[in-house]
Amino acid sequence: ASSVPVLSLESAMDHPHQGLADALTVRRKIGEKAKVVVTWAPHVKPLPLAVPHAAVLAFAHEGHDVVVAHPEGFDLDEGVLSAAGNIARGSGGSVSVSHDRNAALAGARVVYAKSWGARGHYGAPEQAAEAVQSHPDWIVDGPAMDRTYEGIFLHCLPVRRGVVVADEVLDGPASVVIDQAAARLDVQKATLCRAMGVTA
Repeated sequence: ASSVPVLSLESAMDHPHQGLADALTVRRKIGEKAKVVVTWAPHVKPLPLAVPHAAVLAFAHEGHDVVVAHPEGFDLDEGVLSAAGNIARGSGGSVSVSHDRNAALAGARVVYAKSWGARGHYGAPEQAAEAVQSHPDWIVDGPAMDRTYEGIFLHCLPVRRGVVVADEVLDGPASVVIDQAAARLDVQKATLCRAMGVTA
């Protein structure tokens, strides 16, 4: 439909540059196959599925063992999860879903917190807002990170302190959110160069 490259900066279902930045951050910080938990987190309103979709797909490409943790009813798109599972198997990793966050976090090297809305509440804003606020115990706090194995914390920013993540985690040594944000510039420059046929 276009004679020139079109780069997606985000849609309702995907956020490819964020996913690339997420994967690059984990590659830089961990440098090997790892257990990566993409965990739902509470919020004041329902948010799109784009970031968690992109993260799961990107981590699957890297061959990580990805666990998507969320309360029941907050499922990601089945087609995206199926595609991620196929990609992960080809890359030596895996994709699974858990409704038990504590079990999902056990031994994780990476914890990526993100809120998203329940697809079943689309078109019902009051019900959707109530649902995302009904699980405050899913905040990523110190005890949650203590379940990991020297885990690092990711979030795409901006983030609601004390709702999605506790200050002790966001401002603590496990947090790599600033490095993650900086990686966006790197991957977007690389994508532009590739689209225009520029090589170093």
